[in-house]
Amino acid sequence: MRGNGADQTSVERSYESMTPMDPAIAEATLREVKQIFGQFGVTFFLRQGTCLSAIRENRFIPWDDDLDLGCVIGLHGFTEDQIEPVAAGFRDRGYYTSVEISENYVSVTMMKSYIRIDWTCYRIAGGNIVHFPGVPIPVRLLTQLKEIKFAGDTFFVPNPPEDYLAAKYGPDWMTPKNVGYEKDILAMIPDRPIEHHQSASGESPGPDSVRLRILDRHGEPVHGAMVRVAGYGRIETNAQGYVEFHLPDYPWYSLIITHGLHEEVLYQERLFRGTTYVYRPDPSITTGRFLALSEE
Repeated sequence: MRGNGADQTSVERSYESMTPMDPAIAEATLREVKQIFGQFGVTFFLRQGTCLSAIRENRFIPWDDDLDLGCVIGLHGFTEDQIEPVAAGFRDRGYYTSVEISENYVSVTMMKSYIRIDWTCYRIAGGNIVHFPGVPIPVRLLTQLKEIKFAGDTFFVPNPPEDYLAAKYGPDWMTPKNVGYEKDILAMIPDRPIEHHQSASGESPGPDSVRLRILDRHGEPVHGAMVRVAGYGRIETNAQGYVEFHLPDYPWYSLIITHGLHEEVLYQERLFRGTTYVYRPDPSITTGRFLALSEE
């Protein structure tokens, strides 16, 4: 385990607490990241919240908790074979790194000085790249990147950045939102048919499935709750409060839980196949929770 906020424990704590970054440390980290990428000849761009910070605020958004960076496999001379050597280069400079591979991208999580960096290397499919949790972004916005001044240096952003931010966050992207933006994003993601079935109490999910049980504020199972896994589909819970989805082997998903007058968006949840999770509402928090599910 590395010290100085560069270890897996620090990464997990950052997900759980969502503590905003120290702007001065974030600026210094971003400049160092640029230097390391430059040593490997890698062109990267600011994406998601970091792009929003640079374009709308010209500073880090006060509640932002990480640095979001991107590359596109097949553009600007970047190949998938470069990912591991670059990750190793960051490790040599004292960063904790981990790599996760999915259908749409390779995600590299890095951490140093308690600053989490999400470097996503996108694959092109059908003229788009896909941002978590399933937002299609036209690749034409990334073929000719735009250089801007930010954080005491120059960085690339999608071009035009306004079109990119509208594609990612919706037409209201200029309005600052600490919470609530998640539902705007999920509304833009089309669902696709997936296999799912109702599972009975006591069953274990199949090796390719994830099972969820929805409880109400009193701890009782909810029959007929609607569970949507963004980008994949939706299904109602059975009498025991269970639903089961067949999902790809990738841990991060966004969900919407709805029953009666209750609705909650869970924007960033880990769902591992072969596992059953339990949803328990928190009456004091109706939006903005991350990693709210627990294993049964």
